[in-house]
Amino acid sequence: MKTFTVALLCMVVLPAQASEAVITQMHDSYRTEGASEFSAARGKSMWTQNFIQKKSGRQVNCATCHSADLTQAGSHIRTGKIIEPMASSVNTERFNDPAKIEKWFLRNCKWTTGRECSAQEKGDFLAYFQSE
Repeated sequence: MKTFTVALLCMVVLPAQASEAVITQMHDSYRTEGASEFSAARGKSMWTQNFIQKKSGRQVNCATCHSADLTQAGSHIRTGKIIEPMASSVNTERFNDPAKIEKWFLRNCKWTTGRECSAQEKGDFLAYFQSE
């Protein structure tokens, strides 16, 4: 029973630590690109900021697909595909790979805002995801 408990704790704690380390690494990288202090409040504000999508003319924001509650799953507006929660407190696997983080920032920022997100915006988003 003791071995099982230790194994279970490792499965929960180690991914969370890895996620925190990767987010710290990403924040450091964004600072080298000129970003300043990161703000969860700014990240949250941008999360629900509305943009007009160029192709469809629809009004969208990040929460359109990902959900306004970061601890809940969302679904893609067109495909209906389930999108796992964004909050690192609930989804410890979400932020373990810097390349995937950058890939999804690039794709989702362009799809939602019509442009790439700045280093400051990406850092603010990560601060917001950590805060929930």
